[in-house]
Amino acid sequence: MPAEIAKARVGTGALARPAERKLGNCRHPQRLRIRHDAQHLAMRAAVIFGLGTSPADLKPFQADSPTEWLLGLPASSSGSSSDADAILIFGGDGTIHRHLPALVRLQLPVLIVPAGSGNDFARSLNLRSTQDSLRVWRDFESGKIQARPVDLGVIVPSSAPERTHYFCAVAGCGLDSAAARRANQMPRWLRGHGGYALALLPLLLKLPAFSMRLTQFNGKDHAEAEKLTLLAAFANTQFYGDGMRIAPQADFADGKLDICRITTLNPFKLLCMFPSVYFGRHLRMPEVEYSRAERVHVQTETPLEIYADGEFVCETPAEISVSPRALQVICPPR
Repeated sequence: MPAEIAKARVGTGALARPAERKLGNCRHPQRLRIRHDAQHLAMRAAVIFGLGTSPADLKPFQADSPTEWLLGLPASSSGSSSDADAILIFGGDGTIHRHLPALVRLQLPVLIVPAGSGNDFARSLNLRSTQDSLRVWRDFESGKIQARPVDLGVIVPSSAPERTHYFCAVAGCGLDSAAARRANQMPRWLRGHGGYALALLPLLLKLPAFSMRLTQFNGKDHAEAEKLTLLAAFANTQFYGDGMRIAPQADFADGKLDICRITTLNPFKLLCMFPSVYFGRHLRMPEVEYSRAERVHVQTETPLEIYADGEFVCETPAEISVSPRALQVICPPR
C-alpha cells in the first residue's frame, strides 16, 4: 500500500483508521477496476464516518455500485495521482466542520449523508435523509449530475490572525453560542432530538444583552453600528440549531454573509418569538435586524465565545467573511 495514503481521525471519540483500509468491495486505491462496459474507469470514493456511524451505513451505497471505496481522507487530489474522485461524509454539521480545511485543500466533490445530531448543512442542500443522499449519489455515479461549488464562511480571530477557521452553515455569538455550549454537554441522542432548542429555552429568560459593535463591509463601502444585542448570527446557509431558519434569505452561492442581529427584548416577548424562528418569521419583528455583507468585524466589550456549526471556534473580537466557491458538493439540482 502506498505510503502517501494519509491516516485520518474521524470525529471525536471515533477510531482512527488508515485511509488505505479496504471497505467492502475496495481495491488498492491506485489500481482501477474497469466497469463492465469497458469504456469508463471505476470511480474511487473516500468515506468518512462521524460519531455514531459505521461501515454498515455504507452498505446501501455499495450495493450494485461500480465504485471502489477507501476509508478516510485521501492524501491528494492532484492529476493522475489522485487517491479518490469523491468523498462521502456520514455525519452532521460538527463532523463536516472538523474536516473543512482538508476538504477545501483537496477540492474533491463531497456528498453529505445526514447522520449527526445536527444536519443543517445537509438540510440546506436538500439532503434530509440517507435515501436523499443515495439517490443523488446514484445520479452522480452515472454522470447525470455534477458537483457544484458553494461558499464557506471564514472566521479569523483578532488574537490569532494567522488562523483561518472555515464553517459551512452559521456562526454566532450571544444566545446562540451559550445554547450550543449547553447542547454539546447533552447526551448525543438528546442533541439529535431537539437538544439545541432544549438548551436555548431556559436561556431566553435569563441571558443578558451585551454591547456589540458590527462593522460590515461591502466592497469599498462599510457601515458600523454598536447596539445592545442578545444574539448575532452570521449565516452562509439558512438553517442552524437543527432546523431553525435563522437566515431565511441566505444563499450559499452569493458570496455574502446574511447577518441576523436580535437586539434587546423582554424575556416574555423573546419567548413568544422563539417558535417563529423555525419558519423565518422573526424578521417581521422590529427588534430583529437583517443585512448582508461580504465581511464583518465583530467586537464586544468583553470577549464572547463564537460558535460555528455547533462547535467552539474562538472569542471576539474576530472578522467573519466568505470564501466563495470554496467547497464542491454533490446535491440535487436547484
